[in-house]
Amino acid sequence: MKFLPGRFSRSEIEGVLSVSSKLTVSGDRIAFLSRQFLGIPYRASTLTGSAGESEQLVVDLGAVDCFTLLDYIEALRQATNFDEFTDCLIRTRYRDGIVSFVNRNHFFTDWALYNAGYIRDVTASLGGTASRQVQKLLNRKQDGSLFIPGIAPVVREITYIPTVLVNRCASEMLLTGDYAGIYSDAPGLDVSHVGIIVREGTDVFFRHASVRCGTVVDEDFGGYVSRKPGVIILRPQ
Repeated sequence: MKFLPGRFSRSEIEGVLSVSSKLTVSGDRIAFLSRQFLGIPYRASTLTGSAGESEQLVVDLGAVDCFTLLDYIEALRQATNFDEFTDCLIRTRYRDGIVSFVNRNHFFTDWALYNAGYIRDVTASLGGTASRQVQKLLNRKQDGSLFIPGIAPVVREITYIPTVLVNRCASEMLLTGDYAGIYSDAPGLDVSHVGIIVREGTDVFFRHASVRCGTVVDEDFGGYVSRKPGVIILRPQ
């Protein structure tokens, strides 16, 4: 395992987990845990592994991209100590708990399929008749090349809520701790970005590792998605 603690020592992680384990509501736990990551730098490509390089379990808490942020938060949510955290990270990040590049969950909708005991896709129930379904060949670009070399394309039915209907149909039903994927209408992709829903009264925020800001930040959710195609919502169980 490659462990890069960043601002967190192992004992500090244990302390954070001691507090979070006392929060019985998953959303409250996710909000508390993700709050610790506010200000952590954004960095792409922090994981080790590719079609030509052996996969290594990486725990890099010093810098995250949008997807590794969710990896760490979901694994921390399920853990009460550091060893449990690493075990949960393997289960969250990899299918069947096998640390390998081909078993890594590369797509947001992989989570709903391969972590079904812990995460559920609630997009259709939130959007109701306003939700839309589309069939996609994930990982296959319009020109026929692959987004991720070494990963076979897969046909998947994707449900999303169009942005124009998000505020009217879903915002008041979103819960703190929901994982939100920004639906992509590009061929081969399910989402273009992911983050965490945090509610404060009537305000709904999107907590995410932002390329533009260069760090983990909170932004107004409605404003953020206003020019996006739609959203996919996964809910922790």
